[in-house]
Amino acid sequence: MTEQRRDPVSRATEVLLSPVLSSLIGLAGVVVPVVAWVSERTEVRNALMIAETVIVIALTANLLWLRKAHITLRRVNNLKRMDDARFYGLIRSHLENELISDYSDIADGHMRVYASEVPQLSVLLVDTLTASASTPRRILAADLTTNPSLLTQRHDYLAANRRFIESGGDILRLFIAYRDDLVEEHYATSLLELIDRHRGLGVTCGIAVRDRLRAEEAVDFIVFASAAVLVEEEQGDSTYRRGRSTVYFKGVERWTRRFESAWGQGADAGPRRLEKYEAAVRPMLGTNHWVQDRVDAVLDSF
Repeated sequence: MTEQRRDPVSRATEVLLSPVLSSLIGLAGVVVPVVAWVSERTEVRNALMIAETVIVIALTANLLWLRKAHITLRRVNNLKRMDDARFYGLIRSHLENELISDYSDIADGHMRVYASEVPQLSVLLVDTLTASASTPRRILAADLTTNPSLLTQRHDYLAANRRFIESGGDILRLFIAYRDDLVEEHYATSLLELIDRHRGLGVTCGIAVRDRLRAEEAVDFIVFASAAVLVEEEQGDSTYRRGRSTVYFKGVERWTRRFESAWGQGADAGPRRLEKYEAAVRPMLGTNHWVQDRVDAVLDSF
């Protein structure tokens, strides 16, 4: 596998932070004043003192930059205070390595979250967008809706959606379902109950048939303005024992285009498809007169 080409800024940063360069600068900071002190020539002494001043300024600037660019971990003052210093040291090293790995990912423009962290991060992203000045004031959500009842249980996330809309934001949510599910009465009942709940929050809803989407469109993701996208790679369950997602802070426009492609335009837009589906399905719900052929005809018209 060929090594990825790094940008000039990354290469320059590595050079500036290299131990060799730091050692050379530190050595120069010691040698220069000594040479200036023993030198008998005034012009040489003045030149060396100017060089020493430049070195001190460079070291100070580098220190300030490091404090802004890197996280500093507080270390334990005395390992002997721990009942088992060796065991504590192993655990501390493991946790520090995980933390550093996570921060390295964030510095590269993405972060991974698992299980119960997924809904918590979703709420954080919505609330952050609500409080920020990021534009457009819009959330685009594509939901692979295999189990509509699962999505109704994310109360904190729904509350965050309400706060965002009340602050002047817009949410477009596309429910992506398999055709075989859409023709089932039980699924249709759960889906429309979910849609009613989101509409009550002020969300603009639409549907899409998963079987008719391209592979890159049939993905569970949420676009937050032009700032971030949360891609759900493994959907969690009601107890949040499962679930894995990644947040990307770069390349967001690509996901916006994917959403717009799946959402559609004009008479074939997600909300228009949903209107047709509702018009055929709602009158039959709870009547014991479910006519699948009628639903099939509507889905064929999409």
